[in-house]
Amino acid sequence: MLKKQFLKTKCKVTFKLSPEDTNATSVSVVGTFNEWDPSANPMKALKSGGFSKTITLDKDAEYEYRYVDQDGNWFNDPKPDGTTPNEHGGENCVVRTYDV
Repeated sequence: MLKKQFLKTKCKVTFKLSPEDTNATSVSVVGTFNEWDPSANPMKALKSGGFSKTITLDKDAEYEYRYVDQDGNWFNDPKPDGTTPNEHGGENCVVRTYDV
């Protein structure tokens, strides 16, 4: 799930996974905004289960992203803004930071 807070030139995006979305013990959000680096944006484990991470991105842009768990398994957000094919024959999620 994505939650957005629009600022003047930036957009705070909260990436959130519910307990039903994954049974992982740790998850990172990776994408074009962090050069797909699993160590760049680890998500916070929530007391209620699931994970959350807020990242400030440039406004009026599109970013590709996915999640990666502690075992190196990559998986998609169940509710992205969109998807796009990736070079591995799968799909990447898309987050759009347009204030509409």
